[in-house]
Amino acid sequence: MFCSKCGAQVGPEARVCSQCGTPQAPVFTNAPVWTAPVGVKAQTGRWISAGWKMVTADLGNFMLVTLVFVLVNSVASIVTQGPLQVGFHSFCTKKLYNRRAEIGELFKGFDFFLPAFVAALLISIFVCFGALLCIIPGLVVASMYKFTYLFIFDKRMDFWPAMQASHDVVKNDYFGFTIFLLAMAGINILGFLACIVGLLVTIPVSVVAITIAYQELVGFEQRTVDAL
Repeated sequence: MFCSKCGAQVGPEARVCSQCGTPQAPVFTNAPVWTAPVGVKAQTGRWISAGWKMVTADLGNFMLVTLVFVLVNSVASIVTQGPLQVGFHSFCTKKLYNRRAEIGELFKGFDFFLPAFVAALLISIFVCFGALLCIIPGLVVASMYKFTYLFIFDKRMDFWPAMQASHDVVKNDYFGFTIFLLAMAGINILGFLACIVGLLVTIPVSVVAITIAYQELVGFEQRTVDAL
């Protein structure tokens, strides 16, 4: 592939042009290029505890990012939900690797707009259909796709391979990952009851917990870490 600005040849995995420094659009793959983990189990308590520790260590920045996330989604949730989820995970990944993370990181998810948008739309539809089958199937479906946005961000997968990859992780322990989802929903309910403001703490705890779980179970690509 070639740089869109100067025309220099760049590798398919390059995030910026080595000649002029122009950011390059992500290249999405049509199929997973990774090996799904086998026999993994959800570690709900440990992941949420680690998420709580990270968020409370930099509470002000996490609350600010969450406030922007909520406000933007309240205006155009259908369009922004997926990309902002990717951006939120990007922010959390930077914090996880002790890199400088700014509020603008939230909007870098729009570099992955199409796969993130379609994934969010399909997940919403699947969860709604699952919920119609007596709620529990909807919860299982929601847990199946919790890692989708991380696969889009980290491995640059298109929406369907990313959804399949997330399912490949969760199918090792449907029950455990559904409990993980319910636990995160529970703490967000508590955040809502705490004068709603508590959501500015509990929402990032949930996103960080998912990011940490992904790091442990799947692992980030070196190119992703290098580009943080």
